[in-house]
Amino acid sequence: MEQFKKYKTMVFPREVIVGHNTTDQIKGMCRRITRSKNALIVVDKNTKKISGDRIAKMLSGASYEINTIVLSSPIMKKDVHVAWPTMKEVNEVIKATEKYESEFLLGVGGGSVIDVTKLAAYELSQLYVSVPTSAAHDGMASPRAALKDKKGSISKTAVSPMAILADTAIISKAPYRMLASGCADVISNLSAVKDWELAHRLKNEEFSTFAASLSETSSKLLLYKAEDIRSGFEEAVWQAVKCMITSGVAMSVAGTTRPASGSEHMFSHVLDRIAPGKALHGEQCGVGAIMMMYLHGEDWEEIRNFLKTIGAPTTAKELRIPKKKIIEALLCAQEIRPERYTILGEQGLTKEAAKKLAKITGVI
Repeated sequence: MEQFKKYKTMVFPREVIVGHNTTDQIKGMCRRITRSKNALIVVDKNTKKISGDRIAKMLSGASYEINTIVLSSPIMKKDVHVAWPTMKEVNEVIKATEKYESEFLLGVGGGSVIDVTKLAAYELSQLYVSVPTSAAHDGMASPRAALKDKKGSISKTAVSPMAILADTAIISKAPYRMLASGCADVISNLSAVKDWELAHRLKNEEFSTFAASLSETSSKLLLYKAEDIRSGFEEAVWQAVKCMITSGVAMSVAGTTRPASGSEHMFSHVLDRIAPGKALHGEQCGVGAIMMMYLHGEDWEEIRNFLKTIGAPTTAKELRIPKKKIIEALLCAQEIRPERYTILGEQGLTKEAAKKLAKITGVI
């Protein structure tokens, strides 16, 4: 019998701490995951004040050699990040790491800061610790980084965090809209997994039942907790963050973003290009998931009702995106990743089908 040679490498966080005032545990966490004592803390102007300075002080007091790099603060407009990180910021972190001879990185901030940190760590083959200060999407635990190039948002291979420290006392103080966006991002896993299953059946794409189950579980747990999440209480943040971390781990299991990124994410990426700065990533993915679940013949109303309950957008108007841009995004979505088969097929939707889809689901 021919020897079985198939194998897969999966990288998971070694330690995950989620809870109230867990920032105080940063010293013990760092000691447990690495013997290195020279670290670079990556922050922006806001997260430096929120948590970065405190972490630097605690680690310095524990005989760590600490340096900090402050990224340009994202431009804010009604709680929306209209500036995405670019390779410029990633290269700045790489240069700082080399300058200070830092042996590991700590990304302290929202999705942009953590994405820059994880990509720099990937390029340098170093480990990093994810310390989220908000929960706008599942990037705190995923092995992918979202950046901006001349055409819009792009997703790049990065590395999973060696550890995650999520202080819910801090995350709960971030604008509620960010939490709702993060939950919408996780809920969109339901349509992503349907796309993955479809590609497996029609294109024989490799499929991981375990990864798909993890992804769907993270989404379904949120469905049952909609009212709790809307309360905005710290316990709700704790529940949501656990689901976001599970979603990120599902991608590590699969070795691909398939468990959490399908046609709904393609739709969102087009909106980033043609209507930048209007809505948060998770908000766009949530609305995309409503429409894609309709195409799959699944319970799209369940997704819509969940988003309404937690106060996330379900319409073009709530996204603050013109109806014609929604239609344009539906028409172009399959072009984002033509190698990734989804419910949109290889040719995409016709204009008539796109309009009908958006109207039936109440998006326009």
